[in-house]
Amino acid sequence: MKKVTGPTDHVVIVGAGLGGLSAALRLAGAGRKVTIVERELVPGGRNGLLNKDGYAFDTGPTVLTMPDLIQDALSCVGEKLEDWLELLPLKPLYRAFYHDGSTLDVHAETGRMQEEIRNVIGPDEAAGYTKYVDFVTKLYKYEMKDFIDRNIDSPLNLLTPNLAKLIAIGGFRHLAPKVNEFLKDPRTQKVYSFQAMYAGVSPQQALAIYAVIAYMDSVNGVFFPKGGMHALPRALAGAAEKHGVKFIYGSSVTTVEHSGGRAKAVITDKGERIECDALILNPDLPVAYRELLGYTPPSVKRLKYSPSCVTLLVGSTKSYDRLAHHNIHFGKSWDGVFDELIKKKTLMTDPSLLVTVPSHDDKSLAPVGKNSYYILFPTPNLTADIDWKVEGSRYRDQMLRTMEERGYDGFIDSVEVEHMTTPLDWQEQGMEAGAPFASAHTFFQTGPFRPKNMAKGFENVVFAGSGTQPGVGVPMVLISGRLAAERIVGPVK
Repeated sequence: MKKVTGPTDHVVIVGAGLGGLSAALRLAGAGRKVTIVERELVPGGRNGLLNKDGYAFDTGPTVLTMPDLIQDALSCVGEKLEDWLELLPLKPLYRAFYHDGSTLDVHAETGRMQEEIRNVIGPDEAAGYTKYVDFVTKLYKYEMKDFIDRNIDSPLNLLTPNLAKLIAIGGFRHLAPKVNEFLKDPRTQKVYSFQAMYAGVSPQQALAIYAVIAYMDSVNGVFFPKGGMHALPRALAGAAEKHGVKFIYGSSVTTVEHSGGRAKAVITDKGERIECDALILNPDLPVAYRELLGYTPPSVKRLKYSPSCVTLLVGSTKSYDRLAHHNIHFGKSWDGVFDELIKKKTLMTDPSLLVTVPSHDDKSLAPVGKNSYYILFPTPNLTADIDWKVEGSRYRDQMLRTMEERGYDGFIDSVEVEHMTTPLDWQEQGMEAGAPFASAHTFFQTGPFRPKNMAKGFENVVFAGSGTQPGVGVPMVLISGRLAAERIVGPVK
């Protein structure tokens, strides 16, 4: 494994996102002096927070899986997860609503899920689900150690016994046909392949290895932190600060001072110069290259990006008894949705959408008797010919009309607080192409072909976050922080 050369006594981290915080805990545990410079006034990065009129809204990810990775980071400084974070297991994980009026609750417990599928669809589909769980469990076992949770310097690093096992079980075939081997009903096919959207590709294009995302949530479980998703970065930052990590909030790094292939210091917008022996960059990788390191490698210029999304955060006077915490509303179209978003780069004509209700499990996130809603519609990224300055308000109205059409009666009139984020807003927050899910996980942007976490042309600059290895999603970003720290101090036990 390649490592940063030279002294590493003081590490500066740009950005207090989950990747930067994960790295900071590991570095602090290894005895390094760590300074984090964060442009916002709170930690979290994309895992942000908006307080408005008595509502507390999470502005980024809403799905939390693999809590062992949080404990792994806290263990580096001798802390326990339960002392910093209260995690509520969600039951069901999701509630799926279909165009024919049927619903399907998704459970982590395989016995309970078998029963749900048997009751809603039939015994043959329940038997297929059992075989599918066996498949994704093997995927996770073969994939995690060798392909996700390690630094990869070359494709040759992947030549392990687990590669042969992945090939043998069909991990490098396309996802949709592989899922369809086990699951024959369109309803289960959708609910166990929609996770490909996180990877920025359609289920028809994605490799079957991305069914590992389905394992991480639909088999391993989905959780919700008491206090909202932003409680996670607050916990990680609190533990890091307790163990000596210095935070400088409200300061943006504008320049990386370097010479001879080494970063020497960062300069902030307030004119402060902070010297460093090693540097971790947590902003979106292409943006960090261009704006902080002053150049972009050709391989990064060629990257293709995931679809984007529009989110609408709503404070509402309405509640709906039929809802779970996470609710997925599938339209009749499925292949057509991905065709529109990725190939045609147009807005969905038959939307599939996610509606999360944080106040369903934590009443403190909304005023008494009211509810908070996080509504997500996938959209093309900014490579599409859509002028969001013009389209934004029109699309907001369309989103609310769709909500009413999908059974949220009276929702439009119930809105008392709202906040909309479009691809243009994601870009202004520092996400290339307005894509909060970063570069797409196509074959040649996955594993050893994804942008490496050591900066080209520098011997002491490392990346963390979803733009580098291993990729997108809260678990992957937490792992990226560990991989970044290991580039500096070696494997952390």
